[in-house]
Amino acid sequence: MRCEQYHRNYHGWARKCVISLIPLCELSQGEMQTVATRNGLATNSSFSKGWKVLPGSDSRPMPCLWPFVGIPSIAHRVRKTAAHWLALIVLAAVPATAKQHPVPLDPKTDDAKCAECHSDLTQGKVVHPAIQMGCSSCHFVRGSGENTRVVLKTPKSTLLCTTCHADKKAENHGKRVHAPVARDCLQCHDPHHSANKALLKKVTSGGKDDNLCLKCHTQGVNVPEKGSRHAALDMGCDTCHITHKTGDSGKEEFAFHLTKAVPALCVDCHDVKDRKLVEAHKGQPFAGAVCTNCHEPHQSQLPKLMQAYVHPPFADKTCEVCHEAAQGGKVKLTQAQVPALCSSCHDEVAKKIASAKFPHAGAQGDCTDCHDPHAGRYPRFVRPNPVAVCLGCHTDQAEALKTKNVTHNPVSSQCSICHAPHGGENAKLLRAKDNDLCLECHGPEAKGAKVPNSDKVSIFSGSVLLPSKYIERTTHLPLVSGKGHPGARHPVSGADPSNPAKQITCLRCHVPHAGDSHLLVTGGVNAAPLCSQCHAKPK
Repeated sequence: MRCEQYHRNYHGWARKCVISLIPLCELSQGEMQTVATRNGLATNSSFSKGWKVLPGSDSRPMPCLWPFVGIPSIAHRVRKTAAHWLALIVLAAVPATAKQHPVPLDPKTDDAKCAECHSDLTQGKVVHPAIQMGCSSCHFVRGSGENTRVVLKTPKSTLLCTTCHADKKAENHGKRVHAPVARDCLQCHDPHHSANKALLKKVTSGGKDDNLCLKCHTQGVNVPEKGSRHAALDMGCDTCHITHKTGDSGKEEFAFHLTKAVPALCVDCHDVKDRKLVEAHKGQPFAGAVCTNCHEPHQSQLPKLMQAYVHPPFADKTCEVCHEAAQGGKVKLTQAQVPALCSSCHDEVAKKIASAKFPHAGAQGDCTDCHDPHAGRYPRFVRPNPVAVCLGCHTDQAEALKTKNVTHNPVSSQCSICHAPHGGENAKLLRAKDNDLCLECHGPEAKGAKVPNSDKVSIFSGSVLLPSKYIERTTHLPLVSGKGHPGARHPVSGADPSNPAKQITCLRCHVPHAGDSHLLVTGGVNAAPLCSQCHAKPK
């Protein structure tokens, strides 16, 4: 199992440390032992008792320092600060990633000696300017004799590259960066020479075997028989993308590293005055529309690159249901107010909004504040996605997601799993009261109801649809008669024995959205203060 898989699946607290873990994964067993003992995470006797390197599951061996995996007490110690992780890497990873040099070298070997064997690395259509600075600007010789290794001066290639290419640093957590930029520059670039611009290992156009981008991405490769594919893919990925472009991930331009924002990017090729294009949009003004609200930019399972979810009147091309002929280059709807127009078809939603015991202020306004009226990537056309649609107003939660180490799965995927977006019968728009909300997914028998002819299950009496594996992967508590978590006889509901005026609920111990503990425990990773709320220390 890859380290990233383990820590994402089982230790959410490591979510921000995954990138930093990678160099450790490449250490030999002996080097791992050195790291662990040097930093007080284990002793040499621990290894003699059976601690060992676990092999990876991919083509490249990815051993794992399993004291971090199997020993909870150690896991608690190493997750105290991100700086601790960085210290491990700095101390040990430099000699870890280099292979033994084929011939012995003196630690004081000069650049001229390297060129005797490696002159081919200094020639090519595009040569890295750093070559002129000498091999020792990036490498140094470690060890001697048969144990000679030529290693990078930094633990990761990214750290070395950004000593010169400082503008490519991925330090600002508020910005979206292309994953290889943060992990390993050498995934895309040859450090010495290349036949391609920017020292790229391959070109960014062509088929799967030729296109560098298609090493990781699959857009345009497997198009459904009745689907559609954007012809711009044949022009090369860099026609629309700049891989090193960074910025606010909430903006599509930066989230997808686009050369410019939509629709300006699209109209570079698509003339908004083209007769066929105007007819396709039924004469409605579209020059300022966000094209990707309705169209997939790469490929689609539908014709015309349509998004996965399409509003029926739009799909049926019955635009006159909602639109009159444009006037003065502007859209004119069949009704003056958007809510009135929407409720002419969605009457049941309008009634729910009006009668909710706990109304949602956001649902009282314009429906198109949250829903695209034509199409979208997500069910019910929420925009820009099922989480960001809420964070535009709930800025406190948006800030927490930036600063906390761990987020609850629904917070990362869809706020409406727990909250009724149009208003509900419970405070905070929760779909159920108290523990009933949490146990819908975490209960001992939680599994959801299978939705016929789909890979979905429904919860909360059909109000929420989820992928079938969503609940399967959720932790199910072994509760019997309201007891069983976190210990066999510990209650999860009822009156608090230490204070009968208070009720025991999930929220007495856990935070619902984001926190600093991998179990979302209130108060951080130390359980003692949490338990002492109810269990006073014996005198």
